[in-house]
Amino acid sequence: MNNYYYYYFLLKNFYLHVYHYYIHGPKGNDMSSSKHEHILSNIDIQISMFEKGKVPKMVNLREIKDDMQSLYINSASDSFEFRTEVDGDGVVEGVIRYHPFLFDRETYPDDPNGILKTDEDDEDCILVEQKARGKKPVFECFWNGRLIPYTTVDNFDWCAPPKKGSVVPVECYYRISGVLFTNDKFQVSTNKLTFMDLELRLKEKNTLFTRLIKGQVQFTQWLKECHEKYDKQIKFCGFKGIISRPEIQSKRMQSPWSKFMSIEWDGKVYKAGQKYIKSMKTSPLVFGSISHFLLHGDYDGDVYATGGEVMIIVEPQALYNEVKYIPISKIDRSASPNSIKKGIEDEMARLPDKLAVTWPDGDELKSNDILSAGTPIGAMRIEILNKKGEAMQKLPASSHTGSKKLLVELKVIFHSDREDEVIISHISQHGGKWPYWFKKMESVTRLGKYTLKLQTVLNESNADTYAGIPLPSKIIKFVLNLLCEFGPPFRVGVPFNIPLELFDKYGNPTRPSVDIKSVLECRYGCLSLTISHEGIMINGASLIIKGVLAKGTVNNCQGKVCCFSIFTYVDAHINTQSFFPGPPYTLRVKPDSEVLSFENGTTFPFQVEVLDEVENITVQPRLVVHCKFAGAPNLPVYTVDCSTTGFGILTGPVVHIKKLKKDQVLNARFEIPSCVNVAAVEKTINILPSKRVAKLEVFSLSGDKPIQIMHNDEICWTAGDSIKNVIFKMFDEGDREIAITPSLAEKIKVNWTPKIKKDLLLQGSLPDIKVSTSVKDVRYCQVSFQDDHVSLESDFTVKPLPDEPKYLKSSLKGVSIIKMGEELKGEIYLEVTDQFGNTIQSLTASSINSLGISSEGLDKSALKVSWQDKTKMMFVQGIKFLPGAPGPKELCFAWREFAEYVRINLVAGPPAQLKIPLTVVNGKELEKPFVVQLCDQWGNPSTEAQVKILLVKDNNLKTVPAVNIQKTDNNGMATFEVFQVFATRGEYSIHFKVSHNKINFVGPFVKINVIPDSNKPVKISVDYDRNASFPAGGFLTVFKVSVLSEDEEVMRNLNPAVMTMCLWKGVSNGSRPPGNVSCLKYQCIIFLLLLITSSAFFQISINVIPNEPVKLMPVVQPPTPVVSNISSVASRTLVKHLCLKIMVMLFFVISLSVLFYYLFKNLKILLVAENSPGKDSSQYVLVFYPVIPELGESQLEPFELHFMFSNDVKKQAQMATLTREKDQLKQSIGAYRSLFDTTKQLLTEIKCQAKEAANKESNLKSQLFKRNIDVQQTEALIKDMLAEKEKIMKQPRRVCAIPNTPKGNSNVLGKIAHLALIEDNEAAKVISWHLASDMDCVVTLTTEAARQIYNETQGRQQVLPLDSIFRKNLPDWARPLPHLRNGKCHFQPTGNPVFARDLLIFPEHIEDCKIVFGMLLGDSIILDNLDSANLYRKEVVKITHCPTLLTRHGDRIRSNGKFGGLQNKAPTMEKLRGMVFGAPLPSVCATLEAQIDLLQQYRTAVIKCSTVNEELHLQMEALNSPEMKQKREELSLQEKQLKGIEKKLVIWNTYFVYNEMLHITKTNFFLNITIMTKC
Repeated sequence: MNNYYYYYFLLKNFYLHVYHYYIHGPKGNDMSSSKHEHILSNIDIQISMFEKGKVPKMVNLREIKDDMQSLYINSASDSFEFRTEVDGDGVVEGVIRYHPFLFDRETYPDDPNGILKTDEDDEDCILVEQKARGKKPVFECFWNGRLIPYTTVDNFDWCAPPKKGSVVPVECYYRISGVLFTNDKFQVSTNKLTFMDLELRLKEKNTLFTRLIKGQVQFTQWLKECHEKYDKQIKFCGFKGIISRPEIQSKRMQSPWSKFMSIEWDGKVYKAGQKYIKSMKTSPLVFGSISHFLLHGDYDGDVYATGGEVMIIVEPQALYNEVKYIPISKIDRSASPNSIKKGIEDEMARLPDKLAVTWPDGDELKSNDILSAGTPIGAMRIEILNKKGEAMQKLPASSHTGSKKLLVELKVIFHSDREDEVIISHISQHGGKWPYWFKKMESVTRLGKYTLKLQTVLNESNADTYAGIPLPSKIIKFVLNLLCEFGPPFRVGVPFNIPLELFDKYGNPTRPSVDIKSVLECRYGCLSLTISHEGIMINGASLIIKGVLAKGTVNNCQGKVCCFSIFTYVDAHINTQSFFPGPPYTLRVKPDSEVLSFENGTTFPFQVEVLDEVENITVQPRLVVHCKFAGAPNLPVYTVDCSTTGFGILTGPVVHIKKLKKDQVLNARFEIPSCVNVAAVEKTINILPSKRVAKLEVFSLSGDKPIQIMHNDEICWTAGDSIKNVIFKMFDEGDREIAITPSLAEKIKVNWTPKIKKDLLLQGSLPDIKVSTSVKDVRYCQVSFQDDHVSLESDFTVKPLPDEPKYLKSSLKGVSIIKMGEELKGEIYLEVTDQFGNTIQSLTASSINSLGISSEGLDKSALKVSWQDKTKMMFVQGIKFLPGAPGPKELCFAWREFAEYVRINLVAGPPAQLKIPLTVVNGKELEKPFVVQLCDQWGNPSTEAQVKILLVKDNNLKTVPAVNIQKTDNNGMATFEVFQVFATRGEYSIHFKVSHNKINFVGPFVKINVIPDSNKPVKISVDYDRNASFPAGGFLTVFKVSVLSEDEEVMRNLNPAVMTMCLWKGVSNGSRPPGNVSCLKYQCIIFLLLLITSSAFFQISINVIPNEPVKLMPVVQPPTPVVSNISSVASRTLVKHLCLKIMVMLFFVISLSVLFYYLFKNLKILLVAENSPGKDSSQYVLVFYPVIPELGESQLEPFELHFMFSNDVKKQAQMATLTREKDQLKQSIGAYRSLFDTTKQLLTEIKCQAKEAANKESNLKSQLFKRNIDVQQTEALIKDMLAEKEKIMKQPRRVCAIPNTPKGNSNVLGKIAHLALIEDNEAAKVISWHLASDMDCVVTLTTEAARQIYNETQGRQQVLPLDSIFRKNLPDWARPLPHLRNGKCHFQPTGNPVFARDLLIFPEHIEDCKIVFGMLLGDSIILDNLDSANLYRKEVVKITHCPTLLTRHGDRIRSNGKFGGLQNKAPTMEKLRGMVFGAPLPSVCATLEAQIDLLQQYRTAVIKCSTVNEELHLQMEALNSPEMKQKREELSLQEKQLKGIEKKLVIWNTYFVYNEMLHITKTNFFLNITIMTKC
């Protein structure tokens, strides 16, 4: 599966690399600018990976940021753009980007798909600076914005590294990357992986490159500026000489090395002796100080360079004592001195620091302990720890020394009066799996002072220091006391004896008296203990106190040091002794309650203490407390070891009782198996059902009622639908529902979607389940819950059920060919499916009653429809057709409202008569002329001459030229010239009628089958949304235009440039608009096919509807009213018979204008109120607001009518006169300005056309000049070249005499003899002979087409379908000859060997022909003669297999080495009888065609340039004519008059509302009329 992810990663990066500029626009994915600035493309490409049972992984290529083009664009500091033109119309634009060197690295991006070198690989190697780009080519090539991945251009002469001195370092030339963008004038391979000749055409001598920006700067100068501005290198200072480095393995790299004492790097100075530096990206990290710097090469002073190394004295020296060389680039410039010092301290912390001593079996010895003689010293477990607290067994290793093992030495030293004596000495080593260990010691018995010393030493030398630092040790001092010889340890409650010896004052032993008494008394801090004894026993000079018993509280299990006094009649003696707790006596368990309650599924923690008889916590070996539960099966046993502590927490696994629904009682028994005298403790435990999640149930809501989905249930649901309202509930052990909290919701997972909304889960809902569209795809669904205590899941499957019937589908079992008069040899199966293709399973046998079958000429007499219940399918048998025209037939099967069509091919029935079939393509010539021979009644040829023979044809068959009467020659034969046939698809007949000596008879009938021409366009099909609306000013819908040929098939290889779309105003019935088009309501779209052979067009009439209304305007602009407030109605009239209309975008009138017209027609007059308080000589504004409820808040722009107000009647008359003059002047000025603007715009457009025409003429003229063509005699040259071309075309050349197949079927390529051309006559002869058995074979694209030809010819014609060829073993056309292997020539051949397939020229179907001839010819090779062929084979078989060899003399050496004989010798060209490959047209013919095309383009450009210039001249004359000058003067005069009138009219600037609203009833609309004023 990892491989799938890897290929998925490669695939998405590859596609993004190929389509980078499709997705991100012409500037690419420049992340330094905003998206709106550079993303000009709306193309989105999404890559998906589907895994069964998993959610598909999808990625939008626009979101990927690490493809190579993005890396190139965003890592570049500057760019150099250039352009060139190749052969006139071939345009190449290029960009070169500079990726600078930044201090320690090249920024030229690495390929993310490549295998990257890890940092650890170069830890101890010498880094020689590699060139950034390396050997990669500079330019990647894009064709129309698409990457052509297998074509790259290394560089051009002007951007390649110079062979001699350069103004910039050579490595700068390797810091550039580039791309080339070409238009579609450069040929690419069919699979768009390779340019055919891009690099060759670009590197021609006459190709000129120009930079696209202003200020032409040469590439070298630009590169120098980039180097000086962007490259950041290191300066090496303090040169100290040349040294060599013999430690390097490579002799080439051992010398010379230049030594420097300091460097300047990114503004920082590093000097020799500088401390506290750190490396980065090394393993391990290196801390130290600088010794010096090294640079490979011979230098003699300060220098700027990249790379280099630094010699570091590794710190801490006590640990390493070594030096190290690392690349300068690996100095950590961001590390601070404090962090480096801390790193060195951390390194020092790796050294041994202390010893950790533990006493696993007790008998611990503490410092300054006072022991009795014979007291054992317990076994010791020792660990050597560093400052980090880590255990270690070896010293840290350096790079040049191995790690040294550490040992621990134990010594017990007895300190006597005379000297110290080592009485015990042992050395322990670490065993790997066990630590340092010393066994128990019981041999220390002498009284006195002792020292126990543990010392860390080195393995080999036993040294206790390393690098001058002492290794860790531990010293414990203790004393053996005389009076402690009576056998400790002493335990509370356990009696013991105290032996005493009595001495006289001279130190001699003496016998005590019989009545001696002794008293034992505790002193000082031991008052908590009471000591008693049973009596005294005298034995010679010894006195034994028997049955001494101590009772009381001891602080801890480690014992209590107690001082007690022994009083006798002789003396009193004070003794210090340690007392330990007594033997286990009771067991204390906490909690103290007898009845405890715990939740099921939890652990039960108990605190236990082992006590002696006075309740001291006591210890002893194997003191293990057990807790056993009873009352349920499979209960755990808890244990805790109290051997060293005397107490502990008794716990263990969780106690879980299965299926606990209510409280249950358990009995817990606590005991110590090793101490039978300690009574067991029992407690009662009440187990409660747990409140944690214990059960998960899934439900489906049907209305308000939830239906539970049981575990492993199967849910049947409609395919393609979604299961909604799926909920879940969680219960604890007591079947109590648990409220869903955010913490619980996070632990709910489902497998049908990767992410779940948290809010949805908190509501108890699950995501909708999308049901598969296929009934075979049963989906496994799982809802799971998992926490630290339980893992729950509920599984179910979703089985899709078919949806409602949607389609009727058919499948033909058997051949699709039926002979006329016979039944179809096969069955047609019909199935009813839903919208996703699933068979409807609910149908029964009665469904066949609804099935109807129809077709043209169908014979239903033998038709039989049956039902197959297992597959729920209907199958039809007995299909038969009535006699009629053969050809494809469509069977229509109808079931209820659904229909399905099956196409079968009706062919001729069994042979019954003999006819001469003749197939011809409509509009094409016959292949051969008709030749008629007169015969007598017995069939013998007649030589009667001058006999008239008339060719009679069907009326529907048209011939060009018209067939006339022919007369027989002296041999009685008449030849009718080849003619073209024009007719619709079908079969026609012609016959010959003879009239001689008043005797008429009819010759044989010839059937002509006319088939449509698949290469002739006759019809245009346009598919578009017929329900789309076309608002004025909006966009047209998408038109999908297809060109159909005569056979009603879509033409695939038609040039889109021949299609033209025209848009006319009005309605047209032809391909041109009518002359009186003025209506704006309708538009007519016409698609024209601009071909000489076709006049097809397609016309669409669309209804342009009004757009959104935007403003209110009058039908006729009223003059500016001048009113007063006097009683006269005429003086107060504002509006009279005003008609308003609503305008939409582009100022079209909508139908509401009729309504408004009706409304305002009833408004006869609008007056100013008499004596209204207006201000004299003021201008007011009458505002008309249309209020339309349907438009809501987006009301229309109102119409404003300005009017003047005056209180004086005379002034009113003057103002009215001035206002009329002002309105007239404004209208006239507007007309003049519109005229001048239109004229100026027209002049600008004509100038632009003239410039474009001149540029095109100049471009074509330069191309003709490059071809040495004189443009002065264009017409004569075109005429001469056409004549020369026609002459070449008529020259005799080798042609294939085998008749080719008619070109009526696009799936038929033709016969093999016509698929290829060969220029060399000898090679054509031998290859044609070699393929003689295959020359007549017809090649088809599909097996169906091959089968059709096979049936039509009754199996006589060879056919070869391409879809049946195994292509894996086909030869590689780019493979070199056998003597060239791995780029090496093994011997020098003679005879000019060449692959036979390389001599073939394919006029069309290149890729298909390569497959055919690759299979037929294989690796066959052609040489000059048999001798060179034998010599070539002899040498080739020494290294590899030799294929078949052909010679230009006609010999053949088979691949098995056999040659000679007639079967291996080609006959002469004449004996092949035209069964040879034809010869191509001479190459000069293609050159003439290109030159003719260029001259014709130039002629057209000259004519257009002349026409446009003439039009420009006329327009300039018209612009400077006296009439235009006069109009300009009139405009200037009128503007002055307008300014004068406006001065007379005093206009104020303050607005106020005068009137509010005028309602118009009887409609849904009303007008808001407001009067505003300017004072």
